[in-house]
Amino acid sequence: MSTSLPVGQRVVVSEFGDEPLQAIESFATLVPQPAPEPATLGSRDVIIAVRSASVGWVDLLMTSGQYQHMPKPPYTPGLEYAGEVVWVGPEVGARAAVGDAVLVDGFLAGPRSTGAYQAWGGFASYAVAPAEAVHRLPGKLSYDQACNLLGNYETAYHCLVTRGRLQAGETVLILGASGSTGLAAVHIAKLMGAKVIATGRSPAKLEIVRAHGADHVIATGTPEGGVRPFHDEVKELTGGRGVDVVYDGVGGELSLAAMRCVNFGARFLIVGWAGTPFVARGRGQRGAPNANALPTNLMMMKGLDVLGCPTVIGTIKDPSLRPPRLARIMEWAASGQLVPHVSHRFPLGDFKAAMRAKWTGEVVGGCVLHP
Repeated sequence: MSTSLPVGQRVVVSEFGDEPLQAIESFATLVPQPAPEPATLGSRDVIIAVRSASVGWVDLLMTSGQYQHMPKPPYTPGLEYAGEVVWVGPEVGARAAVGDAVLVDGFLAGPRSTGAYQAWGGFASYAVAPAEAVHRLPGKLSYDQACNLLGNYETAYHCLVTRGRLQAGETVLILGASGSTGLAAVHIAKLMGAKVIATGRSPAKLEIVRAHGADHVIATGTPEGGVRPFHDEVKELTGGRGVDVVYDGVGGELSLAAMRCVNFGARFLIVGWAGTPFVARGRGQRGAPNANALPTNLMMMKGLDVLGCPTVIGTIKDPSLRPPRLARIMEWAASGQLVPHVSHRFPLGDFKAAMRAKWTGEVVGGCVLHP
Protein backbone atom coordinates (compact mmCIF):
# COMPACT_ATOMS: atom_id res chain seq x y z
CA MET A 1 0.00 0.00 0.00
CA SER A 2 1.36 3.45 -0.94
CA THR A 3 0.52 6.67 0.89
CA SER A 4 0.85 8.79 -2.30
CA LEU A 5 2.55 11.48 -0.24
CA PRO A 6 4.76 14.05 -1.97
CA VAL A 7 8.53 14.13 -1.59
CA GLY A 8 9.58 16.26 1.39
CA GLN A 9 12.82 17.40 2.97
CA ARG A 10 14.92 16.53 5.99
CA VAL A 11 18.04 17.78 7.73
CA VAL A 12 20.99 15.39 7.86
CA VAL A 13 24.04 15.71 10.13
CA SER A 14 26.78 13.82 8.26
CA GLU A 15 29.41 13.82 11.04
CA PHE A 16 30.06 15.32 14.45
CA GLY A 17 31.76 18.71 14.67
CA ASP A 18 34.24 20.11 17.17
CA GLU A 19 31.44 22.24 18.58
CA PRO A 20 27.79 22.84 17.61
CA LEU A 21 28.10 25.99 15.50
CA GLN A 22 30.87 24.44 13.42
CA ALA A 23 28.86 21.25 13.01
CA ILE A 24 25.77 23.17 11.93
CA GLU A 25 27.69 25.19 9.34
CA SER A 26 29.86 22.38 7.96
CA PHE A 27 28.06 19.08 8.45
CA ALA A 28 24.29 19.78 8.48
CA THR A 29 22.43 19.91 5.17
CA LEU A 30 18.86 19.91 3.87
CA VAL A 31 18.18 17.01 1.48
CA PRO A 32 15.10 15.58 -0.28
CA GLN A 33 13.06 13.06 1.71
CA PRO A 34 10.81 10.55 -0.06
CA ALA A 35 7.73 9.70 1.99
CA PRO A 36 8.15 6.53 4.10
CA GLU A 37 6.92 3.41 2.32
CA PRO A 38 4.29 1.56 4.40
CA ALA A 39 5.37 -1.81 2.97
CA THR A 40 8.67 -1.42 4.84
CA LEU A 41 7.08 -0.54 8.20
CA GLY A 42 5.76 -2.52 11.15
CA SER A 43 2.14 -3.27 11.99
CA ARG A 44 2.18 -0.84 14.95
CA ASP A 45 4.02 1.96 13.16
CA VAL A 46 2.61 5.43 12.50
CA ILE A 47 3.69 7.90 9.81
CA ILE A 48 3.52 11.53 10.91
CA ALA A 49 3.64 14.55 8.62
CA VAL A 50 5.69 16.84 10.86
CA ARG A 51 4.16 20.29 11.40
CA SER A 52 6.41 21.59 14.19
CA ALA A 53 9.75 20.42 15.58
CA SER A 54 11.34 21.85 18.69
CA VAL A 55 14.88 23.22 18.40
CA GLY A 56 16.35 22.27 21.75
CA TRP A 57 19.69 22.65 23.52
CA VAL A 58 20.21 18.90 23.31
CA ASP A 59 19.71 19.02 19.53
CA LEU A 60 22.65 21.43 19.40
CA LEU A 61 24.95 19.43 21.68
CA MET A 62 24.22 16.26 19.74
CA THR A 63 25.71 17.74 16.55
CA SER A 64 29.15 17.77 18.19
CA GLY A 65 28.70 14.56 20.18
CA GLN A 66 28.87 16.51 23.45
CA TYR A 67 25.61 15.12 24.79
CA GLN A 68 25.46 11.95 26.91
CA HIS A 69 23.67 10.07 24.11
CA MET A 70 25.04 10.05 20.57
CA PRO A 71 23.05 8.95 17.53
CA LYS A 72 25.36 7.55 14.87
CA PRO A 73 25.86 9.96 11.94
CA PRO A 74 24.38 10.43 9.46
CA TYR A 75 21.23 11.22 11.42
CA THR A 76 18.30 13.66 11.40
CA PRO A 77 18.06 15.99 14.45
CA GLY A 78 14.82 16.84 16.22
CA LEU A 79 14.17 15.16 19.56
CA GLU A 80 10.59 16.37 19.82
CA TYR A 81 8.02 17.05 17.16
CA ALA A 82 4.29 17.22 16.54
CA GLY A 83 2.22 16.72 13.43
CA GLU A 84 -0.62 15.01 11.62
CA VAL A 85 -1.00 11.25 11.33
CA VAL A 86 -1.04 10.26 7.64
CA TRP A 87 -0.81 6.44 7.92
CA VAL A 88 -1.25 3.85 10.64
CA GLY A 89 -0.28 0.19 10.74
CA PRO A 90 -3.04 -2.43 10.95
CA GLU A 91 -2.43 -3.12 14.66
CA VAL A 92 -2.31 0.47 15.92
CA GLY A 93 -5.96 0.31 16.98
CA ALA A 94 -7.46 3.22 18.89
CA ARG A 95 -4.08 4.71 19.74
CA ALA A 96 -4.05 6.88 16.58
CA ALA A 97 -6.04 7.46 13.41
CA VAL A 98 -5.31 9.19 10.13
CA GLY A 99 -5.91 12.92 10.57
CA ASP A 100 -5.11 12.98 14.30
CA ALA A 101 -3.00 15.88 15.62
CA VAL A 102 -0.29 14.24 17.75
CA LEU A 103 2.97 14.80 19.59
CA VAL A 104 5.70 12.18 19.64
CA ASP A 105 7.48 10.97 22.78
CA GLY A 106 11.21 11.64 22.40
CA PHE A 107 12.03 8.80 24.79
CA LEU A 108 10.57 6.26 22.37
CA ALA A 109 11.30 7.74 18.92
CA GLY A 110 13.79 10.17 17.42
CA PRO A 111 17.54 10.68 17.94
CA ARG A 112 17.48 10.36 21.75
CA SER A 113 15.70 6.99 21.59
CA THR A 114 17.36 3.65 20.93
CA GLY A 115 16.63 1.10 18.24
CA ALA A 116 14.93 1.39 14.88
CA TYR A 117 13.16 4.72 15.48
CA GLN A 118 16.31 6.68 16.28
CA ALA A 119 16.68 7.54 12.59
CA TRP A 120 13.40 9.49 12.48
CA GLY A 121 14.19 12.96 13.83
CA GLY A 122 11.72 15.82 13.69
CA PHE A 123 13.73 18.17 11.42
CA ALA A 124 11.94 16.56 8.48
CA SER A 125 8.73 16.49 6.50
CA TYR A 126 7.94 12.94 7.69
CA ALA A 127 8.75 10.74 10.65
CA VAL A 128 7.86 7.24 11.76
CA ALA A 129 7.11 6.33 15.38
CA PRO A 130 5.69 3.30 17.20
CA ALA A 131 2.09 3.62 18.37
CA GLU A 132 3.28 3.76 21.99
CA ALA A 133 5.14 7.01 21.27
CA VAL A 134 2.14 8.86 19.84
CA HIS A 135 -0.10 11.07 21.98
CA ARG A 136 -3.02 13.16 20.79
CA LEU A 137 -2.43 16.84 21.56
CA PRO A 138 -3.68 17.57 25.08
CA GLY A 139 -6.14 20.39 25.69
CA LYS A 140 -5.91 23.28 23.26
CA LEU A 141 -2.18 23.07 22.60
CA SER A 142 -0.98 23.99 19.12
CA TYR A 143 1.62 21.93 17.27
CA ASP A 144 4.24 24.53 18.23
CA GLN A 145 3.37 24.30 21.92
CA ALA A 146 3.00 20.52 21.93
CA CYS A 147 6.51 19.83 20.62
CA ASN A 148 7.86 21.86 23.54
CA LEU A 149 5.93 20.00 26.22
CA LEU A 150 7.43 16.69 27.29
CA GLY A 151 11.19 17.27 27.32
CA ASN A 152 11.03 20.66 29.02
CA TYR A 153 8.34 19.91 31.57
CA GLU A 154 9.48 16.40 32.39
CA THR A 155 12.93 17.81 33.09
CA ALA A 156 11.55 20.54 35.33
CA TYR A 157 9.24 18.11 37.12
CA HIS A 158 11.96 15.49 37.69
CA CYS A 159 14.31 18.12 39.08
CA LEU A 160 11.93 20.14 41.23
CA VAL A 161 9.52 17.47 42.41
CA THR A 162 11.21 14.07 42.25
CA ARG A 163 14.73 15.14 43.16
CA GLY A 164 14.15 18.53 44.77
CA ARG A 165 11.11 17.60 46.89
CA LEU A 166 9.73 21.11 46.38
CA GLN A 167 6.88 21.94 48.77
CA ALA A 168 4.16 24.56 48.71
CA GLY A 169 5.30 27.72 50.45
CA GLU A 170 9.00 27.19 49.74
CA THR A 171 11.09 29.62 47.68
CA VAL A 172 12.99 28.44 44.61
CA LEU A 173 15.71 30.36 42.76
CA ILE A 174 15.60 29.50 39.05
CA LEU A 175 18.76 30.26 37.08
CA GLY A 176 18.42 30.83 33.34
CA ALA A 177 14.68 31.23 33.72
CA SER A 178 14.04 32.42 30.17
CA GLY A 179 15.36 29.17 28.67
CA SER A 180 13.12 26.30 27.65
CA THR A 181 13.53 24.20 30.80
CA GLY A 182 13.96 27.31 32.97
CA LEU A 183 10.59 28.71 31.96
CA ALA A 184 9.07 25.25 32.38
CA ALA A 185 10.51 25.23 35.91
CA VAL A 186 8.79 28.56 36.62
CA HIS A 187 5.46 27.07 35.53
CA ILE A 188 5.93 23.83 37.51
CA ALA A 189 7.10 25.62 40.65
CA LYS A 190 4.06 27.90 40.65
CA LEU A 191 1.72 24.93 40.14
CA MET A 192 3.38 23.33 43.18
CA GLY A 193 2.60 26.43 45.26
CA ALA A 194 6.16 27.73 45.54
CA LYS A 195 7.46 31.29 45.44
CA VAL A 196 9.74 31.88 42.41
CA ILE A 197 12.75 34.16 42.10
CA ALA A 198 13.89 34.02 38.46
CA THR A 199 17.25 35.14 37.13
CA GLY A 200 18.67 35.84 33.69
CA ARG A 201 20.90 38.23 31.77
CA SER A 202 18.26 40.14 29.80
CA PRO A 203 15.81 42.44 31.62
CA ALA A 204 13.51 42.31 28.58
CA LYS A 205 13.36 38.52 28.59
CA LEU A 206 12.87 38.50 32.35
CA GLU A 207 9.75 40.63 31.94
CA ILE A 208 8.31 37.79 29.82
CA VAL A 209 9.27 35.37 32.60
CA ARG A 210 7.49 37.61 35.11
CA ALA A 211 4.39 37.54 32.91
CA HIS A 212 4.54 33.73 33.11
CA GLY A 213 4.25 33.73 36.89
CA ALA A 214 7.64 34.49 38.46
CA ASP A 215 7.14 36.40 41.71
CA HIS A 216 10.43 38.29 41.38
CA VAL A 217 13.07 38.64 38.64
CA ILE A 218 16.74 39.55 38.97
CA ALA A 219 19.04 40.47 36.08
CA THR A 220 22.43 38.94 36.88
CA GLY A 221 24.67 40.01 33.98
CA THR A 222 27.33 42.70 33.87
CA PRO A 223 28.24 44.89 30.86
CA GLU A 224 31.48 42.89 30.57
CA GLY A 225 29.57 39.62 30.28
CA GLY A 226 30.21 38.37 33.80
CA VAL A 227 27.93 37.66 36.76
CA ARG A 228 27.27 40.29 39.40
CA PRO A 229 26.63 39.38 43.05
CA PHE A 230 22.92 39.25 43.82
CA HIS A 231 22.73 37.51 47.19
CA ASP A 232 21.70 40.70 49.01
CA GLU A 233 18.64 41.03 46.77
CA VAL A 234 17.69 37.39 47.30
CA LYS A 235 18.13 37.68 51.07
CA GLU A 236 15.95 40.79 51.11
CA LEU A 237 13.23 39.03 49.12
CA THR A 238 13.30 36.06 51.52
CA GLY A 239 13.35 38.01 54.79
CA GLY A 240 17.03 37.21 55.32
CA ARG A 241 16.59 33.43 55.10
CA GLY A 242 17.72 32.65 51.58
CA VAL A 243 16.04 30.25 49.19
CA ASP A 244 15.06 26.66 49.90
CA VAL A 245 15.81 25.30 46.42
CA VAL A 246 18.08 26.34 43.52
CA TYR A 247 17.32 25.15 39.98
CA ASP A 248 20.62 25.44 38.12
CA GLY A 249 20.71 24.74 34.41
CA VAL A 250 23.51 27.24 33.74
CA GLY A 251 26.66 26.36 35.71
CA GLY A 252 29.93 28.29 35.96
CA GLU A 253 30.09 31.61 37.78
CA LEU A 254 26.34 31.70 38.25
CA SER A 255 26.37 28.50 40.31
CA LEU A 256 28.82 30.04 42.77
CA ALA A 257 26.78 33.23 43.03
CA ALA A 258 23.60 31.21 43.64
CA MET A 259 25.22 29.18 46.43
CA ARG A 260 25.53 32.39 48.41
CA CYS A 261 21.75 32.88 48.22
CA VAL A 262 20.55 29.76 50.04
CA ASN A 263 19.02 28.96 53.40
CA PHE A 264 20.85 26.40 55.53
CA GLY A 265 19.97 22.89 54.35
CA ALA A 266 18.76 24.00 50.91
CA ARG A 267 18.61 21.67 47.91
CA PHE A 268 20.83 22.68 45.00
CA LEU A 269 19.62 21.01 41.79
CA ILE A 270 22.13 20.55 38.97
CA VAL A 271 20.05 20.45 35.80
CA GLY A 272 22.68 21.34 33.18
CA TRP A 273 25.55 23.64 32.28
CA ALA A 274 24.33 25.77 29.39
CA GLY A 275 26.65 28.60 30.44
CA THR A 276 29.72 26.37 30.05
CA PRO A 277 28.86 24.12 27.09
CA PHE A 278 32.41 22.99 26.30
CA VAL A 279 33.06 20.92 29.42
CA ALA A 280 33.23 17.83 27.15
CA ARG A 281 35.38 17.11 24.13
CA GLY A 282 33.86 17.63 20.70
CA ARG A 283 33.47 15.15 17.84
CA GLY A 284 31.88 12.58 20.12
CA GLN A 285 34.92 12.02 22.28
CA ARG A 286 34.20 11.01 25.87
CA GLY A 287 35.46 12.76 28.98
CA ALA A 288 35.09 16.24 30.47
CA PRO A 289 38.50 17.96 30.47
CA ASN A 290 36.90 21.33 31.30
CA ALA A 291 34.58 20.10 34.04
CA ASN A 292 32.92 22.70 36.26
CA ALA A 293 34.02 22.93 39.89
CA LEU A 294 31.89 23.84 42.91
CA PRO A 295 33.14 25.20 46.29
CA THR A 296 33.06 22.42 48.86
CA ASN A 297 33.45 24.98 51.68
CA LEU A 298 30.14 26.67 50.84
CA MET A 299 28.44 23.34 50.31
CA MET A 300 29.51 22.18 53.76
CA MET A 301 28.91 25.36 55.74
CA LYS A 302 25.44 25.84 54.25
CA GLY A 303 24.52 22.19 54.78
CA LEU A 304 23.60 21.87 51.11
CA ASP A 305 22.09 18.85 49.43
CA VAL A 306 23.71 19.06 45.97
CA LEU A 307 21.69 16.84 43.67
CA GLY A 308 22.47 15.84 40.10
CA CYS A 309 19.24 15.64 38.12
CA PRO A 310 19.76 13.84 34.78
CA THR A 311 16.17 13.18 33.77
CA VAL A 312 16.81 10.66 31.00
CA ILE A 313 19.48 8.67 32.83
CA GLY A 314 17.43 8.70 36.03
CA THR A 315 14.39 7.42 34.17
CA ILE A 316 16.35 4.66 32.41
CA LYS A 317 17.71 3.54 35.79
CA ASP A 318 14.22 3.65 37.35
CA PRO A 319 11.43 3.46 34.73
CA SER A 320 8.77 3.66 37.47
CA LEU A 321 9.51 7.39 37.78
CA ARG A 322 8.00 8.21 34.42
CA PRO A 323 4.31 7.15 34.35
CA PRO A 324 3.14 9.40 37.23
CA ARG A 325 5.27 12.30 35.94
CA LEU A 326 3.95 11.97 32.41
CA ALA A 327 0.36 11.62 33.60
CA ARG A 328 0.53 14.76 35.72
CA ILE A 329 2.08 16.85 32.96
CA MET A 330 -0.50 15.69 30.44
CA GLU A 331 -3.29 16.46 32.94
CA TRP A 332 -1.98 19.98 33.52
CA ALA A 333 -1.69 20.52 29.76
CA ALA A 334 -5.18 19.14 29.11
CA SER A 335 -6.67 21.50 31.70
CA GLY A 336 -4.83 24.52 30.31
CA GLN A 337 -2.61 24.93 33.39
CA LEU A 338 0.55 24.27 31.37
CA VAL A 339 0.98 26.19 28.12
CA PRO A 340 4.53 26.23 26.70
CA HIS A 341 5.72 29.60 25.44
CA VAL A 342 7.25 29.71 21.94
CA SER A 343 9.12 32.88 20.96
CA HIS A 344 10.74 31.91 17.63
CA ARG A 345 9.44 30.10 14.53
CA PHE A 346 11.36 29.27 11.34
CA PRO A 347 10.68 27.34 8.12
CA LEU A 348 12.67 24.11 7.86
CA GLY A 349 14.90 25.66 5.19
CA ASP A 350 16.14 28.15 7.80
CA PHE A 351 17.17 25.45 10.27
CA LYS A 352 20.69 26.87 10.61
CA ALA A 353 19.33 30.29 11.61
CA ALA A 354 16.98 28.59 14.10
CA MET A 355 19.80 26.62 15.70
CA ARG A 356 22.00 29.71 15.89
CA ALA A 357 19.17 31.65 17.56
CA LYS A 358 18.88 28.93 20.19
CA TRP A 359 22.64 28.80 20.72
CA THR A 360 23.05 32.56 21.14
CA GLY A 361 20.23 32.89 23.67
CA GLU A 362 17.77 34.85 21.56
CA VAL A 363 14.95 32.42 22.36
CA VAL A 364 12.56 32.71 25.31
CA GLY A 365 11.00 29.33 26.02
CA GLY A 366 10.62 27.39 22.79
CA CYS A 367 11.95 27.65 19.24
CA VAL A 368 10.36 25.62 16.43
CA LEU A 369 10.89 24.62 12.83
CA HIS A 370 7.99 24.27 10.40
CA PRO A 371 8.68 21.60 7.73
